[in-house]
Amino acid sequence: MQNVQNMFRSATLKLTTWYMLGVMLLSVTFSVIVYNFASGELYARFEVIETRLSQSTTLLEQDGFDFQIVRDRQVTEAKHNIVTMLIYANVALLGISSVAGYVWARRTLGPIEAAHDAQARFTSDASHELRTPLTVMKTEIEVALSDPHAKKSDYKQVMHSTLEEVDRLSSLSNTLLKLAKLEHSTLEWRTFNITETLDVAIRSLGERGDRVDISAVKKIPDIEANPASITELAVVLLDNALKYSPPKSRVTVSLKRRVRAVEISVTNTGRGIEAEQLPNIFTRFYRGDSSRTQQAEFGYGLGLPLAKKIVELHHGELTVTSQPGIFTKFTVRLPLSQ
Repeated sequence: MQNVQNMFRSATLKLTTWYMLGVMLLSVTFSVIVYNFASGELYARFEVIETRLSQSTTLLEQDGFDFQIVRDRQVTEAKHNIVTMLIYANVALLGISSVAGYVWARRTLGPIEAAHDAQARFTSDASHELRTPLTVMKTEIEVALSDPHAKKSDYKQVMHSTLEEVDRLSSLSNTLLKLAKLEHSTLEWRTFNITETLDVAIRSLGERGDRVDISAVKKIPDIEANPASITELAVVLLDNALKYSPPKSRVTVSLKRRVRAVEISVTNTGRGIEAEQLPNIFTRFYRGDSSRTQQAEFGYGLGLPLAKKIVELHHGELTVTSQPGIFTKFTVRLPLSQ
């Protein structure tokens, strides 16, 4: 991690240097142009003065007066003043460009560094999540094989446990693939009825779907979106609501029309979410219970990030409000079809 930070720090300084070199090259070029123009203008003006004085010979005929010497002295002094001002201006510009260049470099590399850090955290968390069930399977199999008195029922129990871990790994890999696909693919959009999509999502939950109550206004206009993604979004929010609520409690889905948008709310009762956890719930692999040993109940912390990504791709908004011990409400706003 320290090496990566040093790499980005070095890249920032190098990019700042290139910015400064570019600015100074332009500044020096401009200074040379100004100097040559000013020098030429001075000589031109003195030539005009000399021409006018030549028409009046009184001053030129005075003893000891040499116009060329006076002209050269004045031009030299003016050039010196011009050079001094240009040097001061370039030094000031160098200081300003160094600060501005560093700011620009940070703004340029900031998103890249943030993306790199996010990828590093994602890789680390994914590796941990993959390693945990593999370790469990390996341990159970080794114990079963090393037991000389193990019975057929013992092996069967180990196989069932291993199959559960395989299912969890399959679920994890499928969700990761969905996230990767959303990151790098273009969704196919079409106009459809959101109410029918919610019905499909509820039916996909099987018996758990019986705990879901849906209410909607009579006329909900069609939306323009990707039906499969919206179905996935609804399943994620409903599954999350059912998972974190008492077994026999009800989950309410509300469908409303807003100004140029359709609003979908999923509300459950139960443990709720603490205020300090709310900013993190859409972070991949984040789980509010901070436990990595309760995967069967709490999952891998990828559902809500997946939902957030789907909403963002549809130019919508996903928000959450919660009162610990009372309720949690997720609200999705999707733009209406034009």
